[in-house]
Parts: sequence; structure tokens; C-alpha cells
Amino acid sequence: MQNEINEFPTMTFWDHIEELRKRLLIALIALVIATLISFIFTEDLINILAEPVGSIENLQSIEITENVAVFMRVALLSGVVLAMPVILYELLAFIMPGLKSSEKKWVYLAVGMGTLLFIVGVAFAYSVMLPNSILFLMDFLGVETRPRLSNYINFITNLLFWMGVVFQAPLIIFTLAKMKVVSAKTLAKQWRYGLIAIAVLAAMITPTVDPVNMGLLMIPLFSLYLLSVLFAFLATK
Repeated sequence: MQNEINEFPTMTFWDHIEELRKRLLIALIALVIATLISFIFTEDLINILAEPVGSIENLQSIEITENVAVFMRVALLSGVVLAMPVILYELLAFIMPGLKSSEKKWVYLAVGMGTLLFIVGVAFAYSVMLPNSILFLMDFLGVETRPRLSNYINFITNLLFWMGVVFQAPLIIFTLAKMKVVSAKTLAKQWRYGLIAIAVLAAMITPTVDPVNMGLLMIPLFSLYLLSVLFAFLATK
């Protein structure tokens, strides 16, 4: 049986640039629409984000535009989560002309898995990391602390977003394996170096300096590393 050939004609460099521009524009439009939809429940999300410090009454605003800025920031983060399937699809679809028809099913699987991993990362940061981190930071030195609304929300949303991004590691490895940049065999052999890199990454991401929170983060990160090995194996089969 003859090998399958690409369904798309050869594209020039500028054709690729134009294709990328169109994909990014669609992703941007999806993000804007999702952010506008998020306006409906953003206030409820802010109340949920304030739960680690008790309630929103335990926070304070200083600047007159602070509440509006916080509202927009939370709406944008929510918009990213809602638009994640479209964003991932458009980015992955950019490489579809280089895939065979039998391989394109992996793009759709990767979109679903990537969205799920992002949500799991956000949920892990909120339910596991935040309670311990907030308790440690607010009780440090025994000084009564009443956080500023913008500072607190910036801290929370940065942690949630970047944990969601970090949890995309298996999807990134899958893509690199498809491009033959990495292999499952190499990742499996180099797991010790991966563990060291994970320890460094955990130390950078963890908002506190205690080893407990760092250890709590290293466990899921190493699990993601093992999952990445599996994804790399699937990408080459």
C-alpha cells in the first residue's frame, strides 16, 4: 500500500505566515467572545477566589479604578478557560497541512486533552496550593494582614494561569514528538534529569519557601512528566 500523501499543496513562507495570522485572529475573536460571556458570572468568580482568605469582606481596595481592573482581569482569565478549546485547536490546526489524514485525529484528541489538563492545573492550584500558601503567607511573623484586592487577585490569577499552562506539558511533548524533536525513549532514560528540572520549576512556581508546598507541587509535575512519556510514545505510533 502506498504511503498517504498530504492533501494540501506546498506552501511558501508567506503562505505560512498568512495561515498563522488567520489562526491567531480566530483564537483572538474566540477569546474576546468568551471574555464578554464571562461578564455574566465574573462577580461570582471573584467571590469564589476570595474564599481562601475567608470572604471578599477581608479584602480592601485603595484606588478608585481598582475594582474595575480586578473585574476585567478575572473576566479575562475566565475567557481564556472558556476559549481554550478554540485556542488550542487553532494553534494545532496550523500544523495540520503537514499531517497525514490518519494523523489528524490526534489533533482533535489533543484539543480535548489539553483543555482538560489546563482545567485540572487550575483546579489543583486553587484547591491544593492556595489554601496552604495563603495560610503560610498571612500568618508569617504573626502580623495581622488584610490584603489589598488587586494585589490578592493578581497573585491568585497568576498562580492559576501558570499552573494551567504548566499542566500543558504532555501536549507540548506530544507536539515535539510529532516533530521528532524528542522521543519517549529519551524522556524515559533521562527521568532523573527531568526530576531535577521539576524541582527547580517547583521552587520557582511555589509562592512560599517551605518544602511542603514545593513537595505538593513536585508530585503532580512528575506525574505529568510520566504522562508526557506516554504521549510521546503515542505520537510516534
